[in-house]
Amino acid sequence: MAPAFRAAPTITTQLPPPPQPRRENLTPLAIGAGVVAGAVIGATIADYRNQRRETVEGGRTIYTEPDRIIIRDPSGQEYVRGNDLYRFRYGARDIQTTTVGGETRTVVIRPDGSQIITVVASDGRLLRRIRRDDRGREIIIIDNSYRDPRAVGGFYVDLPPPVVSMPYDRYIVSADEAPPELIYDTMVAPPVQRIDRRYTLDEIRYSPNVRMQMPSIDVNTINFATGSWEIPPDQAAKLQVIADGLNRAIQANPRAVFLIEGHTDKVGNDVDNLSLSDRRAESAATLLTQQFGVPAENLTSQGYGKQYPKEQTDGPSAINRRVTIRNITPLLNGGQASLPPPPPGTAPPR
Repeated sequence: MAPAFRAAPTITTQLPPPPQPRRENLTPLAIGAGVVAGAVIGATIADYRNQRRETVEGGRTIYTEPDRIIIRDPSGQEYVRGNDLYRFRYGARDIQTTTVGGETRTVVIRPDGSQIITVVASDGRLLRRIRRDDRGREIIIIDNSYRDPRAVGGFYVDLPPPVVSMPYDRYIVSADEAPPELIYDTMVAPPVQRIDRRYTLDEIRYSPNVRMQMPSIDVNTINFATGSWEIPPDQAAKLQVIADGLNRAIQANPRAVFLIEGHTDKVGNDVDNLSLSDRRAESAATLLTQQFGVPAENLTSQGYGKQYPKEQTDGPSAINRRVTIRNITPLLNGGQASLPPPPPGTAPPR
């Protein structure tokens, strides 16, 4: 399998800004409603293909869609970048965005007065995500504002595959076969081996052997149609046990962060599949928040296209059109239960 990118892309193309909240976004979706995140109901990947703009920058090909970008490296490797703030707009009372010193700070204000504060660097990297309640008390959920001194430049971490000593069906759990307690146990399970440092969110997203240090849950109770990221209403209720486990884990640790991974089969072109898989991951994250109350800020999503199939086939495969969930908190926190203090001279995360 080809490695992820070894160096962070130097590009000036910015992600499209998240839309401001509209009246229809203030009402949560009804239970059982189909979910199409960040898009118009009924949209298809062909619609976004027709809106896609292609540019070349620094030797990389940049495909810009209305709500995300796909980057193709000169080596031929590709990845997609979306924006979690698209999910946060649902139910927001207001969204305020300011840019100071190259950092963009977005504050999502909810009807109860609580705020989700997201700080992004000029190159699009997430620096911090903070939850502030209506009394001003803050919880740092993600802090990427400084890098571990052992980290090497870029966001690909060249680790060997982890040594997994647990049974395979406990390392990759199938949601359709697992009892609720096993799903919860997997969501709070420790890494399969010792975590020797903190990783940034981008390092986790784009370094497969970093992610694979954490057990995962294949949400095979959702079966996406070919070319679609919509979750059918008759399948939405099947996420109840997943949502219960997530909410229980987040209640136990309000700083917990879960990565929702989207995948496709090998039908279609690579750019379409990356966009499609990212939309599948975002749809699942949106549904978990809108219908089951999982805090949006404790979820992040990423699409991987056809890179990681479960079934080795070049043809259509419902098994490969899936989403996966894993707890990445120990990776973000270096295996610690809470964030370590920043190094001397580092500004506090505000």
